[in-house]
Amino acid sequence: MKARNNQTHYGWVAIILHWLMAPAIIGLFVLGWWMRQLSYYDPWYQQAPNIHKGIGILLLVALVLRLLWRTINTIPRDEPNIPRWQALAASATHALIYLLLFAITLSGYLISTADGRAIDVFGWFSVAATIQGIPNQEDLAGSLHEILAWSLIVLVSLHTLAALKHHFIDRDATLRKMLGLPISPFRSEEQNINTTTKKETST
Repeated sequence: MKARNNQTHYGWVAIILHWLMAPAIIGLFVLGWWMRQLSYYDPWYQQAPNIHKGIGILLLVALVLRLLWRTINTIPRDEPNIPRWQALAASATHALIYLLLFAITLSGYLISTADGRAIDVFGWFSVAATIQGIPNQEDLAGSLHEILAWSLIVLVSLHTLAALKHHFIDRDATLRKMLGLPISPFRSEEQNINTTTKKETST
């Protein structure tokens, strides 16, 4: 497998970034929900938010790398059996997910730095508090952070369901491309037959 994408496959760089980010997004949501239930005297009361912040910053780094890599790479073609409206909806969903990730990170940053303290990322580096002093900054950013997080998890769930539909119902290679698996000749042949049949039926 090559590092760069081509017309039919994703390269290993795009695949690794995708599968690093996917569990991080879900894990951060679960961790964020769980740590809101903790009491002040729970031993995880301080540690869980620090982990949440650190992974959040690393996720932002991965997102920037992924978008930069995407701009200098070919994007594999959509499968021929996918209607145009579905392809457009998928592109819009991807763009909205990226936008939400940036917005969630910004709101999380505003929560964490409202008191002027930098964000420590596992002792590797820190992110300075450059925006502070906004009235009710922590509360407003916290409410926005929660709304955006729920919106993101809904979109990610829809994205996951769509990928499973392509794999198990449409039987195309959409999911296999991002898994780094070879495209099954049987599926490709069956897909072409179905596409030809649809075209003939429509004419």
